[in-house]
Amino acid sequence: MTEFHLAQVNVGRLRAPIEDPTIAGFVRRLDDINALAERSRGFVWRLQSESGNATDILTSPDPRFIVNMSVWQDLESLFAYVYKTDHTKVMARRRQWFEKPPGAFMALWWVPAGSLPSVEDGLQRVALLEAEGPTAKAFTFKTAFDVHGRPMDRSALVRTAEPCF
Repeated sequence: MTEFHLAQVNVGRLRAPIEDPTIAGFVRRLDDINALAERSRGFVWRLQSESGNATDILTSPDPRFIVNMSVWQDLESLFAYVYKTDHTKVMARRRQWFEKPPGAFMALWWVPAGSLPSVEDGLQRVALLEAEGPTAKAFTFKTAFDVHGRPMDRSALVRTAEPCF
């Protein structure tokens, strides 16, 4: 049986250009939060340019639209990183830096271990989630699917996720 990893993408539109002082708090935390991810249990890969983050990877004509992608060994590892580390402090302030999304802004899906998703694939997963709701091809923490496409019990995820380190 092929082993799978969990891919995640989240997108957002900054309230101002990334150089604007109102976005400085977000920019200031990027290196720390990325390093935290890389040290976390289950981390496999994250999208980044030569700058060390993905904020300068243009995915649309709008330079304020940014994409974040990563791959994790399993759903529990990503959940622990997102909700049980300092990452939550950054998420709590996201409305200071990002516009409220009009629809889906993140998606999760399984990829064969050793393969990395493209930005285009990530954007397609967000669009699929927006169009069809959670499915085995694009889902959320709230409505997750296992590698076989079966719905997962979220309550078990919340109970079993351990701190990343």
